[in-house]
Amino acid sequence: MTFEYTPRGVCSRKMIIEIEDNKVTDLQVIGGCNGNLKGISSLVKGMDIDEVIERLEGITCGAKGTSCPDQLAQALKAYKAG
Repeated sequence: MTFEYTPRGVCSRKMIIEIEDNKVTDLQVIGGCNGNLKGISSLVKGMDIDEVIERLEGITCGAKGTSCPDQLAQALKAYKAG
């Protein structure tokens, strides 16, 4: 299933997440820090969405109260909430 999320409070503009059997199978992030987000995308592929949420939720970026990894966790929580 493809789930699209619009992050808030960060440089990235859109997250497109492929999920199958409660696992992230692909992640594309539009905008943001290209290299870092490619790395995060590669690392979360194959991970259970609950583990991604646990590891990334609450990470901040500079003085912001959130970050792209935190927004990915928020996206996955929104997906789970239906």
